[in-house]
Amino acid sequence: MTTESHPGLREHAAASLTAARARTAALTDPVTEADLTAQHSPLMSPLVWDLAHIGNQEELWLLRRVAGRDSMHPEIDPLYDAFEHPRAERPKLPLLGPAEARRYAAEVRGRVFDLLESTPLEGSALLDDGFAFGMIAQHEQQHDETMLITHQLRQGAPVLTAPDPDAPYDPPGAPEVLIPAGPFTMGTSAEPWSLDNERPAHERETAAFWMDTLPVTNAAYRAFIADGGYGEPRWWAEAGWDQIRRHSIEAPLFWHREGGEWLRRRFGVIEPVPDEEPVLHVSWYEADAYARWAGRRLPTETEWEKAARFDPATGRSTRYPWGDADPTPAHANLGQRHLRPSRAGSYPAGASPLGVRQLIGDVWEWTSSDFLPYPGFRAFPYREYSEVFFGPEHKVLRGGSFAVDPVACRGTFRNWDLPVRRQIFSGFRTARDV
Repeated sequence: MTTESHPGLREHAAASLTAARARTAALTDPVTEADLTAQHSPLMSPLVWDLAHIGNQEELWLLRRVAGRDSMHPEIDPLYDAFEHPRAERPKLPLLGPAEARRYAAEVRGRVFDLLESTPLEGSALLDDGFAFGMIAQHEQQHDETMLITHQLRQGAPVLTAPDPDAPYDPPGAPEVLIPAGPFTMGTSAEPWSLDNERPAHERETAAFWMDTLPVTNAAYRAFIADGGYGEPRWWAEAGWDQIRRHSIEAPLFWHREGGEWLRRRFGVIEPVPDEEPVLHVSWYEADAYARWAGRRLPTETEWEKAARFDPATGRSTRYPWGDADPTPAHANLGQRHLRPSRAGSYPAGASPLGVRQLIGDVWEWTSSDFLPYPGFRAFPYREYSEVFFGPEHKVLRGGSFAVDPVACRGTFRNWDLPVRRQIFSGFRTARDV
């Protein structure tokens, strides 16, 4: 795809950047300066760090690497290098204040829009198909999701609002779907803004397996709790059992019991845990323990992608479960339109050809797989995006959540995290062998 073959590419890049910045503003404008500069959890950066980091990465890749310009403020570069300072240490750094961070990000964006108007979107790996601009739009949206996690961890009165989901609802008849044995194409070599860990497309083979039609719900997970799941070591990986004992974990993060009822805190609101929503804020260890208790297992990453993309009628892999068209509100709960998952059984139009539902949006889904490179992987444009995280320490999550923007979510998109993580918008579904 070039600017000649796709004349709307500049407009698409500009719209993606604009949407990301509007969301950044929606996450940072409603809170006080004290909230912006506070660290609401040692797991997360202060919101003001994310705000300036977004601008700094945009300057680095678009103004310096693409346009060849000098650094606007070289003295701040080390402050916003995500690998130089752990999150827990960032509040102690001489960070830009809220007003300075906003001015800096706005100045960078103004220069970037000028660059976008004049730069050929072809001729190098960074420019072909507008990749560098798409990468920056995705980077900002990923940090917006991170900031939304910080909002969930933040104590105090609610500052974010959104309507509850009103998605089409049509519960499937079968609780699981048979995924046939055979080969399919995993990954992509054609998606213009796909990131390095999604590449290249390659053939994978699976045995036949059964996959949950829907994500595991709060009601189903509560049955695991009621059956003593958190007190039975045989369900848990050794490290997971150690984790829940050491931290006295007895339920998903943000849940607590009051008067015999399970309640949860959601962006500052205390409410009953809704039975029909996919379970949220569980670690890989919790997902794995539930699956063992249920006599099942977590799907591998390969199985997840086959269930999401393989069309047995054509033998090809689609961009999304529903086909190649970009997502709409009828397909999936994406883009922070809502501040919660939709109930399991929503979005029948988003089903895969095999009949698996809600694979995109609502909750990130843990898989059993370690985060590893595909055959033929090439780090691009920098090793620190994916390569430094490869290995058994990180588990793969798939599918996105309600907090993920469509620009940073597709059938090939790979997320990863440590198996102890619970503050992320993570859930799961289970599988079993035939």
